[in-house]
This record gives sequence, structure tokens and C-alpha cells, in this order.
Amino acid sequence: MNELIFIIEESLDGGFEAKAIGTSIYTHGDDIYDLKNKIVDAVNCHFDKNDITRILIK
Repeated sequence: MNELIFIIEESLDGGFEAKAIGTSIYTHGDDIYDLKNKIVDAVNCHFDKNDITRILIK
């Protein structure tokens, strides 16, 4: 795995949604800070820790 790109949008129900391009990772959070933490958790659940060199969220 070289790179994952997430599309982040405001949810119609409030909060934010993140969908990964090219893999089936989806998560949501109440605010952008919560969403960032949930993205990290979702990536760690989908991939072996040895396959992840770093997670960068801006």
C-alpha cells in the first residue's frame, strides 16, 4: 500500500463522512477532529500494522 486518499464530505445527518478511494473504508465523525481519529482507527483495522509506514492527515 503506497497511499490512501479519502474524500471527506459533510453528512446530511450532521458531522462528517470519509470514504477511501480504491478500497472499502468508510467512517464518520461528529466533527473534523473526531473524523481524523476514526480514519486512523479504520485504516489500522483494515491493514496489518507492518504494512502501514505512516498516516498523515492534514
